[in-house]
Amino acid sequence: MAALAVTLVTGAARAQPGAPTPPMITVTGEILDTWCYLSGVMGQPDAVRGSAHHTCAVWCAAGGIPVGLRTDDGTLYMVLKLEGGSSVDGNPRILSIQANRVTARGQAYARDGLNYLVVDRVVEDLGLVNRNHTDFGVIPPFAIPDDVVERARRP
Repeated sequence: MAALAVTLVTGAARAQPGAPTPPMITVTGEILDTWCYLSGVMGQPDAVRGSAHHTCAVWCAAGGIPVGLRTDDGTLYMVLKLEGGSSVDGNPRILSIQANRVTARGQAYARDGLNYLVVDRVVEDLGLVNRNHTDFGVIPPFAIPDDVVERARRP
């Protein structure tokens, strides 16, 4: 699915001669796993952001699930390309910033009600700032390694 989206939009990036160049924008927000965020499969949208969902977001991105960037005003961009790579699929940089708050600069595209971002540069990586384990626990629960669970049970 991500490959299809990348093909469609990168095709748009090489539009016909004379077509307007997409605007370059700078946005700040959280990198997230679009499958869990949009589908509701893991709970309400706030539960699948930040530290509570970090591990799952890394797994999803590694498995090819499209990555998004949700800005402070709630706009969701599908990230199609990240600096230094041809796409986000398997890009080690995207795995290192999953669930992080970032400021990114890139070309913005919109088609059929969806927003896309081809990231030219991650201007700032503020790290994992949305710490929501208190409210939601770790999602999914199996994301906690067994040895950590055992240590937590010991008096």
